[in-house]
Amino acid sequence: MSDQAVAEYRIEDLAHHSGATVRTIRAYQDRGLLPKPERRGRSNVYRDTHLARLRQIADLLDRGYTLASIKELLEAWDAGRGLGGVLGLVAEVHGPWTDEEAARISREELNERFGGRPDDDAVNEACDLGVLERIPGRPDQYLVPSPQELAVASELYAAGVPLPAITGHLRELRGQVEHIASRFLEFTTEHVFARYLGQVPPTDADAAEAATMVRRLRPLAQQTVDAELARAMRLFATRHLQRHLGTAGTPQPAGPSPVALPAGTVRAVQELVGADHVAEFVRAATERELQARAMNDLAGRGDRWHPGDR
Repeated sequence: MSDQAVAEYRIEDLAHHSGATVRTIRAYQDRGLLPKPERRGRSNVYRDTHLARLRQIADLLDRGYTLASIKELLEAWDAGRGLGGVLGLVAEVHGPWTDEEAARISREELNERFGGRPDDDAVNEACDLGVLERIPGRPDQYLVPSPQELAVASELYAAGVPLPAITGHLRELRGQVEHIASRFLEFTTEHVFARYLGQVPPTDADAAEAATMVRRLRPLAQQTVDAELARAMRLFATRHLQRHLGTAGTPQPAGPSPVALPAGTVRAVQELVGADHVAEFVRAATERELQARAMNDLAGRGDRWHPGDR
């Protein structure tokens, strides 16, 4: 391919420059995602517009779009409606949902923070969970997407929690948090974003306004969860402490404790004295039982007393 023909590609050249395979390019043509090439003699000729389209498709695939939805977006683009707002919305949703920045950690430092000796099983588990990410070509280095999450695991381990218990707890917690995130998205979609996304694909203006709303609402999920978690921790931690201190022998508040009577006993008393006199009957019966036990105790003492004991 000469310098003058730099804007023209054979299908093999197009595959090389775009990163797609020849088979993929032909499949995109068959599905209407890629314009047909210009026929020149016995050869097909592709231009920069084809290369740009292939790069657009690859970018949208990386963002999680299906080929069917990509086709709708590209048709909107070709119809002159523009993709600027849509791509801005996609970029906003795919952007960071936290101010925390990723960090790197060496295997040596990782070992030191978790027991001082290598534990390949624990590292593999952390990579499966996404707490660590392997860095190609650097087997002694790991990317830490959330240094805070790794720090929590390190503190728990230092406090005596075994690593399998920590990872098991994280898996359980992640499932619960993902449910909360899903519900928050359903809630905001129903009450906020439905008006922007009624048309598929949305207009450029609607997509741009929806992106602004994402930016405004993004911190609300974390703020709500933080506030509710603090409230719940205060409530349950207090109950937990009281329960454990109580079983350890801490004096309990003075005063009578309610006693549940069997339902059959209550019915029998009701039949005997009537529903309005159940409490009075139980109280009188209890006092009579206490008096009888006191009399028996005194009588027992009399049986054990002899004149020579003085």
